[in-house]
Parts: sequence; C-alpha cells; structure tokens
Amino acid sequence: MGVPYGVRSPIVTGSPPKYLRATKDGLILEVVVSPRAKRSKYVGFHGGYPKIALAAPPIEGRANEELVSFLKGLLDIPDRDIELVRGDTSRRKAVLLRGISVEKVLQVLESSQGS
Repeated sequence: MGVPYGVRSPIVTGSPPKYLRATKDGLILEVVVSPRAKRSKYVGFHGGYPKIALAAPPIEGRANEELVSFLKGLLDIPDRDIELVRGDTSRRKAVLLRGISVEKVLQVLESSQGS
C-alpha cells in the first residue's frame, strides 16, 4: 500500500528518522496523538511524526493508556517492553520500546500507513 496522493512519507531508508532514536534502554518513538476519535488507528504522519488517532478521551490518563495499548498491538510487543516516557499531558508523546529493532518499527509503520 502506497502513500496517499499529496502526502509525503517521512519513512526513508538510511539513518533513522527524527521520530525514532536508539537509547541505552531501547528505542524512543515520538508520536502525535489525536484523542476522542471514533476508533484508535494509525493515520499517517503529521509534522514529520507518526499520528495516531485514539478512541479514548484525554482525561485521567485514559488516552495515554490507549496509546500504549494500541502501540503494543500494532508492534506486537509485550506490556513490559513499552512505556510512556514523555508527554503525559501533551499531544506529542515519547514512548520507550524495548526488544524491537528500528527496522521492524519502520516496517510496521510503512505497512500500516493509511489503514
């Protein structure tokens, strides 16, 4: 599945994109979220970052919980390997991912874009 007409995908080969970086603890994936959607889904890119629509409202951490749950399923990683590390009250969030490669994250984002 390709990128919709007029939308440029920031997924490139070579060095990792700005939204994904390796640390000593794992990978940091930065995303933009849009709470209160009809359903949770990965919608593509916004401002160079992966954008995820979340069905949960941004109240009492429910959107953060939904983000972690959604990414866990999308990337097929266990609970212990994913953690929100920044952006509790912001639309831009940073998530720590353990036990997954940069290539795998990029592959999942590319194959899931627009679905």
